[in-house]
Amino acid sequence: MGAKGVRPRCGIIAAQQRVEQVALRNSARRQPCLSELRTSARRVPARRAQNARARKPPQKRADSQPWVGGRRSLTIRPRVPFNTIVRRRRAGSGRSSMAGERWRVVPIRVENVIKTFGRVRALDDITLDIARGELFFLLGPSGCGKTTLLRTIAGFCTPDAGRVLFGNRDVTNVPPQARNTGMVFQNYALWPHMTVEANVAFGLHVRKIPRRQRRQLVAEALALVRMSEYARRKPNQLSGGQQQRIALARALVIRPQCLLLDEPLSNLDAKLRLEMRSEIRRLCKQAGLTAVYVTHDQKEALSIADRMAVMFDGRITQVGTPRELYRRPASTRVADFLGETNFLDGTIESASGDERMVSTPIGVLRSLTPGDAPRTGKCTVSIRPEAITLDAANGVNNLSARVTDCVYQGELLQVTLAAGATTLRATVVERAAGPRPEPGVAVRCTVDPRDVVILTT
Repeated sequence: MGAKGVRPRCGIIAAQQRVEQVALRNSARRQPCLSELRTSARRVPARRAQNARARKPPQKRADSQPWVGGRRSLTIRPRVPFNTIVRRRRAGSGRSSMAGERWRVVPIRVENVIKTFGRVRALDDITLDIARGELFFLLGPSGCGKTTLLRTIAGFCTPDAGRVLFGNRDVTNVPPQARNTGMVFQNYALWPHMTVEANVAFGLHVRKIPRRQRRQLVAEALALVRMSEYARRKPNQLSGGQQQRIALARALVIRPQCLLLDEPLSNLDAKLRLEMRSEIRRLCKQAGLTAVYVTHDQKEALSIADRMAVMFDGRITQVGTPRELYRRPASTRVADFLGETNFLDGTIESASGDERMVSTPIGVLRSLTPGDAPRTGKCTVSIRPEAITLDAANGVNNLSARVTDCVYQGELLQVTLAAGATTLRATVVERAAGPRPEPGVAVRCTVDPRDVVILTT
């Protein structure tokens, strides 16, 4: 009886549970009663009024009509033909071309930047101003800190002290992708599996630029570097100079605030290097870009820079135009790094205005040195090889010397002279009709006073 009594009781409990579940479902579907509908009706107008106050009043369109029958009567504007849009853009109403547009560029300021790697101080209190639209070079030997300074400007290195400014914006702690800079690396860094067009468009794709606009910008960038016909090729189908142009196009297509170049011509041969020098300057000036260019090639810096800074041991030694640095170096180290020169120990005997009379091992030389040159004491005299003129007896600073060697260098002849116990190097232009200096021949030389540069360090 006990077993028979359990079953009905379990069946009753299960039936009660089913009834409760059905009741819960019915209550969820239950229609609201009349009192609940009246309460909800009172709340709706208040909510609508509150939302209407929060929303801005709609602006009336010129082509809108008054409400008719509860609906707005709209005027449908006619479609503008595509040819008309093209003509308007060509006339100037659309986006201007990359070649003609000078997009937003900024000046760069580096203030008291210090960067150390372990015990090595790569940047030692660097302060530098680069003007808007300037092609600025960082020049120095390997290990002087020029690449570290460029990477600090790009955001790849965070300085231990100091700050970097783009215009009035402090970007010291801003990540590289948020600085809007274009970077050209030494090894080009092109994707080998992508076409030229895809490589150039990579930065635009990351920035989620629409496809139609992306194609237009890529076409303009390739036209700017004269590589439009190579858009479908892969990087391994291009020469070194062509790959460099693609790397430049990829950096320019994003319209950066500044362009940063890390020894971009070091992998090219001599002829391509000469071609790309003028090409880089043309591109930067045509776009009005602020460009910072790192190199250790003196000829490269002297030929295309607006201004340049010479660095040694993590410090900037001298800043100026190429002509200023070459003609008036601040120290013997700068003079020696920028090109071949003859150094002579000297003593200043007299001074009058910009004129100095200096006693040297090859005689007393007259020097015209503008500025704050020393007036007394010991000094070092620098004379460039091209400043020495052979077979010119008339003039100032006459020297007697003997030719000991003559090296043919194509358009130039490098002549080694012995003036007493002092050895001098001179460079003369090779002429087919002129006599060639032969070893053992005595010659008379002159040096212009403006080419006798007095250095103290």
